[in-house]
Amino acid sequence: MAIRAVQLFTTITAIILLTGVWGFKQNEIAFFASTILTALGIAFFAQWSLLSNITSSILIFFNHPIKLGDRVKVLHKDYNYEGEVTEMNYFFVHLKTDNNELITIPNSHFFGNSFSVTESKKNSKSL
Repeated sequence: MAIRAVQLFTTITAIILLTGVWGFKQNEIAFFASTILTALGIAFFAQWSLLSNITSSILIFFNHPIKLGDRVKVLHKDYNYEGEVTEMNYFFVHLKTDNNELITIPNSHFFGNSFSVTESKKNSKSL
C-alpha cells in the first residue's frame, strides 16, 4: 500500500510539473481540480461504503496486526472465512483459502468483524 501511495504522489507531482511546462494558467488548473474534487466528493457520498473502505484500509494498515502472508480467520455470524492474506489494498483484503479460492472482503467488513491470526509468517510477536 505504501508503494501505491508513493506512485500516486509521484503521478500527481508529474501532472503538476507538466501543466507548468505546458503553460496552463493557475485559474484553469484550480477550476479543473475543483471540478474533479467535487465529482469525487459526490461519488463518495453517493457510495458511502467506498469512503468507509478507504478509511478502514488506512486503519488496518497502521493499527491492525494483520500482515501479508498471515493466516487469519474472520469470524462472522453467518460465514467464517479462513485463509492467507495475499493482498491488502484501498478497498479489499484478499484471502486465499486452502482450496485455492480467492475471497475478497471489503475493508469495512474486515475491520468491523472479529478475527484471529491463526498463523503468522513473522513469529516475532504474539498477538
